[in-house]
Parts: sequence; C-alpha cells; structure tokens
Amino acid sequence: MMAAAVSRQYDVVIMGGGLAGLTLSLQLKKRFADISVLVIERRAHPVPLAAHKVGESSVEIGAHYFDTVLGLKDHLHTEQLKKFGFRFFFSDGRRDFDRVTELGGSRILPACTYQIDRGIFENKLANLAQDAGVQFVDGAVIRQFTIGEEDTLHQVSYESDRQTLHASARWLIDASGRAGLIKRKLDLAQDNAHKAGAVWFRIGNRIDINDWSEDEAWLGSCNPPHRWLSTNHLVGEGYWVWLIPLASGSHSVGIVADATMHPVENMNTFEKAMDWLKIHQPRLFDHLEGERENLQDFAFFKNFSYGCKQVFSGDHRWALTGEAGLFLDPFYSPGSDFIAIGNTYITELIAQDRKQAPVAMYADFYQQIYFSMYETTLSVYVDQYALFGDPEVLPHKVSWDYAYYWGIMCPLFIQNRLVDIPTMGRLHKPLMQVQKINIAIQDFFRAWGKLSQKRNPAQLLDQTQLDWFVELNRGLKDQLDDAGFAKRMADNFLLLQQLADALIARACSEHPDLLASAAGIELKRVLDDMLEAPYSGKAPMLFSSGAY
Repeated sequence: MMAAAVSRQYDVVIMGGGLAGLTLSLQLKKRFADISVLVIERRAHPVPLAAHKVGESSVEIGAHYFDTVLGLKDHLHTEQLKKFGFRFFFSDGRRDFDRVTELGGSRILPACTYQIDRGIFENKLANLAQDAGVQFVDGAVIRQFTIGEEDTLHQVSYESDRQTLHASARWLIDASGRAGLIKRKLDLAQDNAHKAGAVWFRIGNRIDINDWSEDEAWLGSCNPPHRWLSTNHLVGEGYWVWLIPLASGSHSVGIVADATMHPVENMNTFEKAMDWLKIHQPRLFDHLEGERENLQDFAFFKNFSYGCKQVFSGDHRWALTGEAGLFLDPFYSPGSDFIAIGNTYITELIAQDRKQAPVAMYADFYQQIYFSMYETTLSVYVDQYALFGDPEVLPHKVSWDYAYYWGIMCPLFIQNRLVDIPTMGRLHKPLMQVQKINIAIQDFFRAWGKLSQKRNPAQLLDQTQLDWFVELNRGLKDQLDDAGFAKRMADNFLLLQQLADALIARACSEHPDLLASAAGIELKRVLDDMLEAPYSGKAPMLFSSGAY
C-alpha cells in the first residue's frame, strides 16, 4: 500500500537528473548558496559505467563549463581522459589507414577538452549536487505536473520508493531529455531540415588506430603518438563513424548518416551495423569482428535532430535545457555546449527573478540569442553530409567551422558575454554579418563539392601547422577586460572574412566556374559588403601538401 503523500516547496524543481539537470543544479548552488533545488531523476544511481549514455566527447565551450564554471577540473584531469582533438580519416572502403588523407593535429592544442565516460561523470555530479545541498531523488517517476499561472507555484507529483510525493516550486525546469515533458504538454516540438540517423555501441576494450599500421613515418607523425585519444572520425560520402575512448577502458563506436544516403534501417542492429562496416569501414570491421564478446550495448535513433518553439518563459518561470529542448547533431559534439549555454541563461533568469527584475524581457532576449546560435550551427549540418567523403573540400569546411566556433561562439561564452545585454547589443550588427557569411559559405562548400575531384593522397593535413588556427585555440582561455574583448572580437571578425576570401581563392583557382555559380556569387556579394582587408596570401591560412 502506498504511504501518505508528502509535500515540500522549493525555489527550483528540475525534472531530470542527467547531465543537463545535474550541472544546472550545481551551477545554481554555486551562484546562490541559499537556493533550494529538487532534482527528480528516473534512473537509479549509481548508473553503470561505459554503457550509460551516448555523448562522450566535449569541445571547448562544454569543457570550459565543466572544468571552470562548475569547478570540476580535478575530476576531469584525474578520472576522465584529455582529448587529442578531432581527427578525420578518409577511409571509406579502405583498410590502409596510413595511406589515406588524415586531417588533425600533430600535437595537442593548448585549450583542454575531454573524453567523458558519462556513467563516471553523472555519478560524480549526483554526489557533488547532494554535497552542495541539492535534494536529489533517483529512481523516481514523475506522475503529473502543473505549470503555475502568473505568481502561482508550479506543482509536481512523483513516485519514489512506493511513496507519492508532491513538490511546488517558483521555477520549473525540464531536463528530461527526449521525453520532453514540458515540450509535450505545451506542444513546443518543432522539426528542422536536418534528416539523419545514428547507431552506437560500446566495446569493452580500447581501439587504437595505431595498431592498424607498421609504417614508422605514419606512426611518428603525431607527438605524442596517441591517436586513440582523439575523437576519431572515419568518413565517407553521407556518413561518419566515431571512435571515442572512455576512462573505464571501453570504446564508444557510432555511425551517423544522412537518412537518404544511408538509412538507419540498414544498420539498426549490431549484425546489420557490422555488415555495413564491412563495406564502408572494413578495417574497423576487422577489429570489431574479434571483439564481439566484448559488446556492451547497442542503440539507435532514426531521426535525432529537432528544434523547439520556445525554451525559456519569463512570464511563467519555466525553462527547457539539454535534449528536452533541442538537439542538433553529434558531429562537432555541440550537445554539452548547448547545455552550458542554456543552463547559464537559466541561472541568469533565476538571478534576475530573485532581484525582482523584468524576467520576461531577459527571457525573450536570451532566447533570441540561443535560437540564433542554434540556427547558425544547424547550417553546418543541413545537406552537408555528402561532403564527408571529400578529402579536398571537407578539410576546408572543418577549418572554417572551427574558426567560426573558436572565433565567435567560444569567446562569447568563455568571456561570459552571452548574458551581457549591452555587449550583445553592440555586437549585434557584426554578428549578423558574419552569420550571413557562414550561411553563404556552407552553400559554397556544397557547390565546391560537386566539382571536386576528391583526391585522397597519403598525407597528414596538420592543423597545428596553421598559426592562426593554433592562436585562436590558445587565446580561448585569455582573461580579457572590456577593451581586450572588443579587440579580440574585431580581430576574429576580420580573420573570418579573410579566411572566407582565401577559401574562395583556393576553390576558384581550380574551379573558376564556381565564381559564376549561385553560391559563389552570393558568397562574394556578402563578403564584399563587409571585407575590411582582403586576404594577402602571405601568411598561410589553408593547408599545403602534408605527406607523411
């Protein structure tokens, strides 16, 4: 028989205690020692290691959020793995990984990022949250909730240990992942133009790509020679395969593909995935064939990308974070970035509410920026998967995408300017200008890909040989005052303009007709409207040959 209902009031109730919900609870407690927070999590803790959740690779915004904003650097440095950047192998149908084009760094870049075992991490977060005074209830099921009107409190009923409990709160946060509790209740779901699917699984042993070669020059081309610590991408037309190492000793493997080119139905079991890998990535197939007994899990999504009509409500004091709101694509690992950005906005909204400031105004402004970042990032993926098999165009696209990310998105978050309304207002015009360049250049890459010869020589396209690339990364953790931040952003805006100019020159030197294409005309028009100083050609911005 159920025990009598128990009721408590909180400042914040978070529905969902995964990565998004737990990090938000910690951020709130760091900001306000006296805030009362309840986190209701469906899964029982501790959660399993290795095969808990997908989404193990972090990039610079998410890494900064974890190690600096939340203060988890010691855990990340001692109990997780430091990442050796992104690495790409144009290896479709190939077993000879040392004889294809490789894109990546020969050395580790200055800004630290991590490969995260989600089981280890979420167990740690739950313990830290409870130590900080968060009420964390695991193994609990939310039965119903009511969103408060005006100044009335939100009401949540949930079941834990065969007991029905009731909680009320001024703020209600949905961190329930794809369950999307508030999204479903308020009909906020929204499709987007990116149609792709994914399958993934974990293997109980490490996968070291260096074991696939005996070529000393190839093996020695990276220092340290630990390619296995990278997020390795095995790429081909319409798809990419990830290889991500985990601190528990397991390795995460995933296949992500354009739905029209490689339907998920062709790979939605381990046997089907192996048959697919035998054709497209035979060397990985060979390795996995001997690891079948170490398979730890298998899962898939048919359509993983989606948007949301609204994520913040200042009027009614609710918000969505993580996958309860929107999700883009695992390529470039933006999931933890958008958790970091969303949680920071939510924390700031609650701060404004505690000061009795006009929260609705802030919520509208922050949501506008959040959705703008979502739309900009979405353009990186839509109709771009055909390029993944192109060793000539994709490396340039990756260079541009990194430059935009490190040059624009990262400084705004890392320097804590996304919540600074006056600063964001001053940056509105140049941000809109560079956003136009980004949209135009993504179209240009598609047009370039249709003409590319897709040559695939044995070479390392070494990102660390591009001085501007290394400096952008190095400068991410600089502590900047207002004047320094303004100069950094102006320098980055100019760098992106010059990089776009250099990319046009490179593409059109081999394919002059690109200049007369619709994509070429539009990119040139957008660029000419704002280019302050054309690319001089003196300092190399693009790759030259990098044979092993």
